[in-house]
Amino acid sequence: MNNSALITFTLLACIVLSPVSKADTAQSSTNHAIKMSSFNLSSQKWKNRVLIVFASSVDNHIYQQQMQLLQKYTRGLAERDLVLVEILATNESYANRQPIDESSAAKLRDSFGVDKENFRVILVGKDGDIKRSDATPVQATAIFEEIDAMPMRQQEMQERRRK
Repeated sequence: MNNSALITFTLLACIVLSPVSKADTAQSSTNHAIKMSSFNLSSQKWKNRVLIVFASSVDNHIYQQQMQLLQKYTRGLAERDLVLVEILATNESYANRQPIDESSAAKLRDSFGVDKENFRVILVGKDGDIKRSDATPVQATAIFEEIDAMPMRQQEMQERRRK
């Protein structure tokens, strides 16, 4: 068997034998497979704060306004161990810009009682409790002030100063 035939055979075997589950992929409008992940709020407990933005779609004016308010503060989000979760009714939902499956999005909607048509911003602390809930867009600085006043965040800032 020559080298090119061996390479072709190996590639075909890898493609045919590679495990792919429906839970791992979804078809986009351009027919490319997109990796989907599940997102479980309880897995974030004691690791990250979570900012959840619920909206009907990316075309929603209020959603766009909220995302613009957060856009230039990605460093501030990261400094505060904040995971940004976008739950959109159009089956497009993300956790830190990574697509999450519809099942995870539906569970979050149910957990917080937010209808698909409603806009809501919810801040969840590392302890898993709701720290704030807003029905209108919120300035990133207001969210940061709220987080920075939390005892756990105060302790984190002191520890970082010591290093």
